[in-house]
Amino acid sequence: MILEGKKVLIMGIRNKWSIAWGAAKAAYEQGAQIIFTHNSVESGEKVKDLISEIPGAKSYPCDASNDSSIEEALAKIKQDYGKIDGILHSIAHANTEDLRNDFIKTSREGFAHASDISAYSLVAVSRIAMEQELLNESASIVALTYYGSEKVLDGYNVMGVAKAALETSIRYLSKDLGQYNIRINAISAGPIKTLSAKGIKDFSSILDIVSKRAPLKRNVTQVEVGNAVAFLFSNLSSAITGEVIHVDNGFFVTAI
Repeated sequence: MILEGKKVLIMGIRNKWSIAWGAAKAAYEQGAQIIFTHNSVESGEKVKDLISEIPGAKSYPCDASNDSSIEEALAKIKQDYGKIDGILHSIAHANTEDLRNDFIKTSREGFAHASDISAYSLVAVSRIAMEQELLNESASIVALTYYGSEKVLDGYNVMGVAKAALETSIRYLSKDLGQYNIRINAISAGPIKTLSAKGIKDFSSILDIVSKRAPLKRNVTQVEVGNAVAFLFSNLSSAITGEVIHVDNGFFVTAI
């Protein structure tokens, strides 16, 4: 097992359909001890019931828009578990109207909100984790992104801009973290039926297009993305940092 003896933190768990849940299961199956954070407004009991499927797992409330909340959550995790070996950043949000309306109609508040939650929170988590000396040497941070950061995708709008900021942040963070032998990468996952995906207009048609045009002629699964996260957590990826790795059955290479 490639994660035997490692402790990894999955930030942003919501439900069993999420990519974060697929990553948690994959990491656990590869021998890792799993820790979670969930949005402070989410039902603690709901999350508790979900993570009960992973022996020994515990979740901590964390508001990704608030540095004090991040500091408190990470401090409690270090107190309970000591230093950890990996963090998955699975945190993103945009206002519904900013996804459904034309991008040109994005409000200043909506732009700031999507960028703060979906991109800046990764910077904050990385900084606070370093300040608290939470990460072991050779630890790995992974974030989730999507092809809408590279190409215009109807209905993705301000989230595409936020994910582009996330990807650029990863490149700059790789330089800062690399001097401590800590890696940071992103996985650009193909479309998966998650709760967040419901906010994208005509999402079912996107699945149809990908299954027809991707070189492997199918959509990616939660398990496949989770396995890629486990790989990036592991020592098998020790020379990979600052990358955006597409896990989408090759769809990103196709032309219109």
